[in-house]
Amino acid sequence: MRILWITNIVFPEAEQLITGDGSLKASGGWLLGAAALLCRDQNVELAVAAPTKLVQGLSVLKGEKIRYYLFSLGKGNLKYNRNYEFYWKKIKDDFLPDVVHIHGTEFTHGLAYVNACGASHVVVSIQGLMSAYRYHHLGLSNWDIIQGMTIRDLIKGSIFQDCNSFKHRALMENELILKVAHVIGRTSWDSARVWQMNSEVNYYKCNETLRPEFYSGPYWTYEKCCKHSIFLSQAAYPIKGLHQLLKALPFILKEYPDTIVRIAGDDITQKHFFKGFIPFISGYGNIIMKMIKTLHLEERICFVGNLNAEEMKLEYLKCNVFVCPSSVENSPNSVGEAQILGTPCVCSYVGGIPDMMKGDEDHLYRFEEIAMLARCICDVFSREAHQTNMRNQALIRHNGETNVKALLNIYTQICQS
Repeated sequence: MRILWITNIVFPEAEQLITGDGSLKASGGWLLGAAALLCRDQNVELAVAAPTKLVQGLSVLKGEKIRYYLFSLGKGNLKYNRNYEFYWKKIKDDFLPDVVHIHGTEFTHGLAYVNACGASHVVVSIQGLMSAYRYHHLGLSNWDIIQGMTIRDLIKGSIFQDCNSFKHRALMENELILKVAHVIGRTSWDSARVWQMNSEVNYYKCNETLRPEFYSGPYWTYEKCCKHSIFLSQAAYPIKGLHQLLKALPFILKEYPDTIVRIAGDDITQKHFFKGFIPFISGYGNIIMKMIKTLHLEERICFVGNLNAEEMKLEYLKCNVFVCPSSVENSPNSVGEAQILGTPCVCSYVGGIPDMMKGDEDHLYRFEEIAMLARCICDVFSREAHQTNMRNQALIRHNGETNVKALLNIYTQICQS
């Protein structure tokens, strides 16, 4: 079976073949584990295609087990880019796939494939959903956003422009879902959202396989964690809800004054210099910086930079609690990674997260309920041992062998359709 994956990221192996250096310190790492398991099947030939700034034109690369098709990002994939249609026709004619699997609806290059090559034997898997994100992107008042606007926002676009971008991408996402016959999801939330867009589509459930580093020990223990520490996996934009956690932190500090918050990713509160002299910070980064100063949290917040899988694992193991304070999510792999390591989790009750927290509902809270967020975190801090069966559930949900069998079964059904 010849399977073509269309992804939003360039695999590290492909980057290594182009630049001599390749490592993944961002989202999408779960794709690597799933691809490795898929390639073990002798009947599978896998190709992975993505737009990128690393190449001009179309490059075909041969990895150890995967063929890579990389083509020029050009004007980008936030808006529809007709130039991609030429590349997709070339790729389809070269690889002759039996199944085409578009990973995610967030960008428009997947729609370009369908428009250029048709929707026959194409399946789309849901990651985030722009049609939902467009309504939940802010989590801030218009006045907060206006007060936080910076020179960078005037040059590159503010949070308001981001919302408009989500609106446009939601239209492209809806067009894609209407054109295909097959969709893969994993939560009751994305199932309902897909049904809302296209009630005739064939919906398949297949859970995601995490990065391999998270399936082996060591595992979280109370004795070895840093007491009263909070870890967030990302916080670069409003959806991820850092501003809500900052609002809750003063209440937590009353009970646990030594509380610290560690955040993966670049420090969005740091000013950079555009063309060497113009201070450059995003509007959201400016809002966060002002909140930290106003609430006197300078000594409580630490951005730890972009982390690879092993470094992320260390942060999960060190923290007292992992918090996912997002305004909208489907089924964030960060929660799965924390759970499979046994790390206590506190999550907002949004999107598909409740499906992941069955049995641990006491640590779910409504996104806007700051007091509940603070109380949930303090509840975790008060326990010397976190008795939960969440790790066992995560092991079942993210079982690689089970998930790859389900995926191959879906591909087989699509081939026969």
